[in-house]
Amino acid sequence: MKLMHLAAVSAIAVAVQVGAVQTALAETLKISTFVPPKHAFNRMLEAWGNELAEKSGGELTVEIFPAGQLGPPPRQFDLVRSGGADVSVVLHGATPGRFPMSELAGLPLTSPAAGNASAISSRRLTELAPEYLADEHAGTKILWMAVTPPLMFHVKGFDPSDLSNFEGKRIRYAGAVWQQIIEAMGASPVPVPPAEAADAMAKGVVDGATFPFEATIPFDLAPVSNYTLLPGIASATFSVVMSQATYDRLSPELQALIDETTGPDRAEAFGAMWDGGEAHGREYMEKGGVEVVTLSDEAVADMRARVSGIVGSMVGDVDGKGMPGSAFLAAYTE
Repeated sequence: MKLMHLAAVSAIAVAVQVGAVQTALAETLKISTFVPPKHAFNRMLEAWGNELAEKSGGELTVEIFPAGQLGPPPRQFDLVRSGGADVSVVLHGATPGRFPMSELAGLPLTSPAAGNASAISSRRLTELAPEYLADEHAGTKILWMAVTPPLMFHVKGFDPSDLSNFEGKRIRYAGAVWQQIIEAMGASPVPVPPAEAADAMAKGVVDGATFPFEATIPFDLAPVSNYTLLPGIASATFSVVMSQATYDRLSPELQALIDETTGPDRAEAFGAMWDGGEAHGREYMEKGGVEVVTLSDEAVADMRARVSGIVGSMVGDVDGKGMPGSAFLAAYTE
């Protein structure tokens, strides 16, 4: 009886030890984003986290900190490099000049996708990232890249289909590309964080803001907008990055799981989610009383002439720094 009791105790002890080892091996990835909780990025990251948990048997999970809880947009990349987060969503335009190659994918009127589909653009940029974009993301592992459908103007108090009406207006922007676009239209660019755009429009701090349709819902732009202008002009580019140190400390099996569930396929799936959100965003704006207006062919030609110098200048600047800007843009838009 004593031997049986000792054997049972030993079995329990072994089970406890195994459980402790399994618990010690469990990993929770801390994910930082600056967008609202219901934004497409957070929905995709939550879906990714559920997939990781299921395929790892609970060994790898995620915890998402949305809405800039861990830091504002310009700090997201450094949060990952410093260990403040394991994964973050990086808006390249939030730190002008830091990601010059990546930002070329958002240049005005250069989308490679018919219909400006984010699914196609995001996949293509992710496929090109290892060759062209790894150096400017040093210290991190690029999980996937994302390109918004081209952003459009949502404005208050004037009809934007007449480009002359932009003269003297104040427009919320993010990133050096949009700053130059707005200046080329005779307006004044005003840096306003995304979450504060609607309030800034309501108070008259700015006369308009630039977002894709999808983002108008979480940022609640319908009540403060009178018009939305089509077509979209330029895209914003993002990267979802993981700390290289975090990736390196994972077991080979969990590293393989990260690789399996990210990359071009994930980028395309995320882009498709964003594309679907565009239709919902447009419906939200129109139901909110916003009039969607479209540039005439003549006005599009005028716009293209206004922004052509921006495209040439930015590509030339990147080439001038010894980086393959022209080659990258050609590969992206082919």
